Amino acid sequence: MTRLAQLFENSTIELVQSPKWVRCVFAGVTIADSKRSALLRSQGKRRGTPVYYFPKADVRMDLLRANDVQTTDPQLGTPQRFDLVVGDRVAEDAAYSFGAPQDFEGETGPDLHDYVAFVWAKMDAWFEEDEEVFQHARDPYKRIDCLPSSRHVRVVIGGETVADTRHPVLLFETGLVTRYYIPKIDVRMDLLRPSDTVTRCPYKGLAHYYSVEAGGQTYKDIVWYYPHATPESTPIAGGYLSFYDEKVDLVEVDGVPNEKPVTPFS
Repeated sequence: MTRLAQLFENSTIELVQSPKWVRCVFAGVTIADSKRSALLRSQGKRRGTPVYYFPKADVRMDLLRANDVQTTDPQLGTPQRFDLVVGDRVAEDAAYSFGAPQDFEGETGPDLHDYVAFVWAKMDAWFEEDEEVFQHARDPYKRIDCLPSSRHVRVVIGGETVADTRHPVLLFETGLVTRYYIPKIDVRMDLLRPSDTVTRCPYKGLAHYYSVEAGGQTYKDIVWYYPHATPESTPIAGGYLSFYDEKVDLVEVDGVPNEKPVTPFS
């Protein structure tokens, strides 16, 4: 089942059959377990993260309790929403299911009436095959390339050169700015302070952070690293650090200052 619907000012939604074995777990119970899930992708003005939809036959529907929460998606309709109840644990408003497909200006949206979707953050764990996935579903049309390089990369924070290397790994991620991962040996680790912050990326894994003290100031969570990474991101795991180009004084590559990118982290 593959369907592309043109909806509203060049916004599109696409439902594609996933070839992956996908599972989500809550309170030690596998709530959905499917080798025939569908992935809803959105592009254009409604671009968002992909969402897995599971056939109801592959979902523990006996653990879902319909609630009275009312929401409406202008392109998909009004879903029935559910709380998830497993023993003494309750995840409120954790799942939803749409009815018949909606019609918009002669276009018909995807038929989701026999599917259930879950709010990613309200599950305890998600798996694609036997690999845990973090934050949201992976987009099959997104690519990660981690390439060792001999470019000369220098990072300045608070007027001090905090990193200077000729052995970076450059991470190219579809639709995002290039990130420069620098070996610890080429970083002023004496200026870095460990942080308790942890973030999650479906393509790279769990990121940990450092703050930087330089020029008499503290720059909070301006450096991150992956102690362990997903297989496609193994080259940046362990001993490599990356800096927010948006927040440092300067990232210089081969003697040329990088233009500061404008991103949600700016």
